[in-house]
Amino acid sequence: MKLLAVTACPTGIAHTYMAAEALEVAAEEAGHEIVVETQGSAGSTPFTPEQLAEADAIILAADVEVRDKERFAHLPTVTSGVKKAIGGADGLIEQAVAAAEAAPKGSAAAAAPALAVKQTGPGTASKVRGWLMTGVSYVIPFVAAGGLLIALGFAIGGYQITDAPSVTKGFDWGSSTSWAALMFQLGALAFGLLVPVLAGFIAFAIADRPALVPGFVGGLVAVETGAGFLGGLVAGLLAGGLIFWMKRIRVPRALAGIMPVLVLPLIGTAIVGGIMFVVIGGPLAAATTGLTNWLNSLSGTNAILLGALLGLMMAFDMGGPVNKAAYAFAVAGLSTPSNTALLIMAAVMAAGMTPPLAMALATTVRKRLFSEVERENGRAAWLLGISFITEGAIPFAAGDPLRVIPSLMVGSAVTGSLSMAFGCTLRAPHGGIFVLPLIGNPFGYLIAIIAGTVVSAALVIALKTLGRRKTAAAETPDTIPAAAPRAAAHA
Repeated sequence: MKLLAVTACPTGIAHTYMAAEALEVAAEEAGHEIVVETQGSAGSTPFTPEQLAEADAIILAADVEVRDKERFAHLPTVTSGVKKAIGGADGLIEQAVAAAEAAPKGSAAAAAPALAVKQTGPGTASKVRGWLMTGVSYVIPFVAAGGLLIALGFAIGGYQITDAPSVTKGFDWGSSTSWAALMFQLGALAFGLLVPVLAGFIAFAIADRPALVPGFVGGLVAVETGAGFLGGLVAGLLAGGLIFWMKRIRVPRALAGIMPVLVLPLIGTAIVGGIMFVVIGGPLAAATTGLTNWLNSLSGTNAILLGALLGLMMAFDMGGPVNKAAYAFAVAGLSTPSNTALLIMAAVMAAGMTPPLAMALATTVRKRLFSEVERENGRAAWLLGISFITEGAIPFAAGDPLRVIPSLMVGSAVTGSLSMAFGCTLRAPHGGIFVLPLIGNPFGYLIAIIAGTVVSAALVIALKTLGRRKTAAAETPDTIPAAAPRAAAHA
């Protein structure tokens, strides 16, 4: 069989490429050819027309909306999340082969694969999550660039840089204050695009390009009314749903050509913008204000408990839905004027760095407890950990989930709570150890990460050692029955 696959995850960094590699290995072992298009943060190389024409089936392993899906309309399709592709690639290959055999090329069934082949796809909840994660995936570069620029502005000019005049009124090339103001103001502009980009690409994920303008404008209205991140989510879903419904309306052929470029954006923008301004903008703004006030009220024990909870979530599935929920909560907080939001972002990133670092440490300290492949993965986990790629611990969790996952959760909870307790802050949503100079209280931050890493590594080693002893005891033959006949013979 000649198979195609597309992999895509919300951040476009780790899961996208891990899933691609797993599918390639599984296809090779099964004796099939496969070409994978990774729709990641580094861009993608689209399939050639020849590859699309020769393919027997396609696998869409994605947690976000796959781009240009109309290319695959003629192919039997198997759909899953990227996590399943990483842990069960062989099963997806088998499903794709079965789908291709049920609708061979050139048959009538192949011309209408949706009718002839049962499509393996996500339910409604998974689709909604995919739409939201598509928006978040486009937002992350804006938040990362904006957050780092703002952090640089504070690092150079101090926190009073927020009161600096606009650089358009005068810029001194030899003044560090002017450079700090430039960094801060550029970062603030990038942050100002956060909510519109979120809303626009949520709408795009639902209804494609005609929904972009209503989504972006709805996001701008959310900013204007003070509805913030929550308003952007609602505006994106509203715009996408409206345009999706309008695209299904049959119109005269004379109007069909201008529908996607004029009619749909015009009517969609008017309706979504009006609803956001007049109907739901105010209530969503009140909800956002309540969230901001709640974050600002967190202190002491409450903040430490929240840090522990976020740490548990980050380590529970290491890049899965629970992990992404904690990460999305932290990124959403960056758009609110709250110091607690910066504490949350720092705690989430620190807790996400701990699992791969812990496994790297465990494989270094007690090599005999791990296989050669695991030790090799452990060496790679050092770099993944300091880069805030939590997925570096997935191979260990997949091989021994009952011992590894609880151990990693405990260590990440320790790191999250200590980060909160030490008052560590972070404006950038990514970067790992490489943004350490931009972190508030970097020394305390390192202590929190080291402490959680040591706790998780110690627990993993202890549980694996205990498990090995129990296995050895169970396999040791009982010597008492063998001794009894010898005693009887002497008697």
